[in-house]
Amino acid sequence: MTVQSALSATDRLNLLRMMVLIRTFEEAILREYHADKSPGFDIGAGLVPGEMHLAAGQEPVAAGIGAHLSLGDAMTATHRPHHLAIAHGVDMRKMAAEIFGRETGLGRGRGGHMHLFDPEVHFSCSGIVAEGLPPALGQALAFQRAGTDKVAVAVAGEGAANSGAFHESLNLAALWKLPVVFVIEDNDWGISVPRSASTSVPSNAVRAASYGIPGTRVEDNAVEDIWAAVGEAVRRARAGEGPSLIEVHTLRLWGHFEGDAQGYRGDLEGVPGRDPIPTYQKHLTDAGILDDGAFTEMGAAASATVEEAIAFAKSSPLPDPADALKYVFTEGAQS
Repeated sequence: MTVQSALSATDRLNLLRMMVLIRTFEEAILREYHADKSPGFDIGAGLVPGEMHLAAGQEPVAAGIGAHLSLGDAMTATHRPHHLAIAHGVDMRKMAAEIFGRETGLGRGRGGHMHLFDPEVHFSCSGIVAEGLPPALGQALAFQRAGTDKVAVAVAGEGAANSGAFHESLNLAALWKLPVVFVIEDNDWGISVPRSASTSVPSNAVRAASYGIPGTRVEDNAVEDIWAAVGEAVRRARAGEGPSLIEVHTLRLWGHFEGDAQGYRGDLEGVPGRDPIPTYQKHLTDAGILDDGAFTEMGAAASATVEEAIAFAKSSPLPDPADALKYVFTEGAQS
């Protein structure tokens, strides 16, 4: 069965709809992040202080994964997590509030954008490279021991595939035949280091063979091919057949972080032409599934959802400084 025959027109529109929603959110965060950091860029200033890592260009990965998961499944993500959080159903209002450091956020404003945690949908992320892989194993082990068919998906960057946690996680997952899917987002750059300067193999997917599990590389940031690869990996995991490794050659449209001058990057001139959203929009239009009016409505709906979340975040209270130690230590009745 081909990808095209397996995907219905509705499925394909939903993939694009998710990609548009994610991009709309990232564009809104980009706008709000920079709104009060001028005339000179000050990373510590403004309504959203601190570092900001946005995922424009990597929407196909999130859309292709999210289409196969339920809210009962688990996902761990990287320091660049918004696209994956949205695709997995994390509450956008609470996520926006967390990014703005507000009391109504997922972590009551204490964690910020790199430390999103939503137990309602089993989602977490971390600013530490490869940190999300071991927790995904724990979730997969819990699902396995409970006798469910739930799965865990651990998403990491291509740089994380050179860490010990990556290899230890793949080894243990294979040994215990855990229901986990490892997804590597290869956006070509580990901050400012090209993957060719840091990784000895052209595809991290080949490393799966070392642990006796399937490995697949998806080229061209193609959302339908990602959907197909993840679908097979999730099917295997739910059936008790163990883990899989998928690497996606995706794209980082913007800098590693906001404020990144990207002087190291020689491919910038051609990057906008590789934007996956207009590429997939044209694909669906040529297939007779989408027209300009429907795409405009898709964008308007995404904008309304995102702007409501941003307004909620900006109108929410900041944490009380007197509560700085609250939620840090366990609070219980004293004997």
